[in-house]
Amino acid sequence: MAQEDVAAGEGAEASSPGLLVELISSPLNLSLLGLCLFLLYQIVRGDRPRAQPDGEEEPPPPPKLKRRDFTLAELRQFDGVQNPRILMAISGKVFDVSRGRKFYGPEGPYGIFAGRDASRGLATFCLDKEALKDGHDDLSDLDTTQRETLSDWEQQFMFKYHHVGKLLKDGEEPTVYSEDEETKEVKDRKND
Repeated sequence: MAQEDVAAGEGAEASSPGLLVELISSPLNLSLLGLCLFLLYQIVRGDRPRAQPDGEEEPPPPPKLKRRDFTLAELRQFDGVQNPRILMAISGKVFDVSRGRKFYGPEGPYGIFAGRDASRGLATFCLDKEALKDGHDDLSDLDTTQRETLSDWEQQFMFKYHHVGKLLKDGEEPTVYSEDEETKEVKDRKND
């Protein structure tokens, strides 16, 4: 009887298709296999920086800007065109977003905000130039959801980019920052 079971098992193995045949017999299996191979390739390959076309090199980031305050006119100079450094203001805070040039540079999707107060545009998800004001914008007409959205953007920028100062309102005097304040902020960021 044991010989019959062994013979039956051998017959089943001989008559059942192999794993490879099973994989390629269904389009769904082929698709899943292709997806797995692609993901495996991405993991093995890793995230390598892409070479610039025509031998162009990515410009080195500008040196860290010392903390200072900006008027709207001063901020406009840092749009990535007039000056290679790119600054943006959000809720009265000015950030150096130069390392995010592909997003905030002249050709980037958020390039309209470079050298400007981007608060209204980010709060309302509006990328139209008409939505941005040339003068001081007190944002008093934003609703609760838009204020929360703006707060989320501000937190993201505080985490990701260098806070270089504040945006001055008309007639406001700039703050005099000491080296100790800047050093303290760097230490606080590292502790977070």
